[in-house]
Amino acid sequence: MKISRHLIAVIVMWQFALAGWTQAADGVIYQGKAGPGRGKHIVLLAGDEEYRSEEGLPMLAKILAVRHGFKCTVVFTLNPADGTIDPLNQTNMPGVGALDSADLCVLGLRFRELPDPQMKHFVDYLNAGKPIIALRTSTHSFKYDRDKASPYAKYDWHSTDWPGGFGQQVLGETWVNHHGNHGSESTRGVINEAFKDHPVLRGVTDIWCPTDVYTVSHLPKDATMLVLGQVLSGMKPTDPPVEGTKNHPMMPVAWLRDYMGESSKTSKVFTTTMGAAVDLENESLRRLLVNAAYWAVGLEQKIPAKANVDYVGEYKPGWFGFGKFKQGLKPEDLALPR
Repeated sequence: MKISRHLIAVIVMWQFALAGWTQAADGVIYQGKAGPGRGKHIVLLAGDEEYRSEEGLPMLAKILAVRHGFKCTVVFTLNPADGTIDPLNQTNMPGVGALDSADLCVLGLRFRELPDPQMKHFVDYLNAGKPIIALRTSTHSFKYDRDKASPYAKYDWHSTDWPGGFGQQVLGETWVNHHGNHGSESTRGVINEAFKDHPVLRGVTDIWCPTDVYTVSHLPKDATMLVLGQVLSGMKPTDPPVEGTKNHPMMPVAWLRDYMGESSKTSKVFTTTMGAAVDLENESLRRLLVNAAYWAVGLEQKIPAKANVDYVGEYKPGWFGFGKFKQGLKPEDLALPR
């Protein structure tokens, strides 16, 4: 049976459209509206099993796009069989190539071991001297158990070739331990008086997170400690501080530093050991991260006196813990309604 040229053209166009949809399905894009961030592209990498980055980072991306004008692409670790978001999959983040056009990378990772072609996008981004914002378990973003001969194995969180791997070398700290008791002692963020006028702290007044303080023992002297973590005796913001050595001195929970990469280009780095999806229900923590995004891309002078961090749509994050992620979701399910 002969097929008309018109029908062939329709089929070809449909195939191209399908290909484009498949590529878009690797992540979700929130196009920036009016705002200072217009023209800047932020890529957020969500891939951790415990703290619901797959919920928290899309919420943050919506705020950055709709409230502040940034174009935001959120990329996830996916199940290669069906394309669903799968935080338990440590080896597949097909949308990471979005970093090739990024002005800022926001990390919500834990123990990932990406295939070399995927990891190369991240390493090239870093070596180009571009900025990083890292949340919670991103201090131990990478763990190379499967391919120790990979050229990127040194990024492993407990590397001895590159001590402490990506976390310690780039962010300033790798995974050490829980300082507060996990699940029973929450965190009060205390502004460091020495830097209270820093633009990243503008409008940040009252930070409380249900997750605990992490131990920080390797932070280099060049780091600017913006926020310290007071360990509270319970899981409510009204609980009193723990008495004794846990709070004397307090651990840093948010800091800035510069990292000079292999190409001798310098990346601006903001790291916080806070940042679980439920932590991001705190307005001041969201404002801290939005301010950090402005700072990271060179818009420090445009940080608002009190940045708008109201949710875009509903936000009801799941509690932290293993095996609690929402199954069956694909990135396109998280798109904003047209």
